[in-house]
Amino acid sequence: MSAPHTDVEQVELANRAFYEAMEQGDFETLSSLWLAPADVGVDEEYHDPAETGVISCVHPGWPVLTGRGEVLRSYALIMANTEYIQFFLTDVHVSVTGDTALVSCTENILSGGPAPDGSDELGPLVGQLVVATNVFRRTSDGWKLWSHHGSPVLTESDDDEGEESSS
Repeated sequence: MSAPHTDVEQVELANRAFYEAMEQGDFETLSSLWLAPADVGVDEEYHDPAETGVISCVHPGWPVLTGRGEVLRSYALIMANTEYIQFFLTDVHVSVTGDTALVSCTENILSGGPAPDGSDELGPLVGQLVVATNVFRRTSDGWKLWSHHGSPVLTESDDDEGEESSS
């Protein structure tokens, strides 16, 4: 087993690689960062790896997705429909116990959709705040994502603030 500080650094690198793959739209790299059935001893000859529920993901506002097929399909859809995305991670905390690591962070997301018809420019940029928990598992190929859960952070709107001050 490696030293605890080394484990934390390796998990931080794996977590960063996950977000960088999203930013770059690199589906192949993103896929390689998630646990595969073989990583957890599931015999792919007898189990369909696309349906084996070894990984899970909750995108903000989505139901729970389980299995490589569902999870990776969701990322393919997000990448296909997002022209630009950038993550600024804050409040990152890494905890490692044995072969499991937990990363909690705030995703400060800036994203843009497809260009309006006839334009070469990005669609409008939108900011979003999401708190995320990423669970990693140590494998022979390094730390791999086991689960990702993102929840939107609700903020008060200007209307809410105006109502409070007029009360």
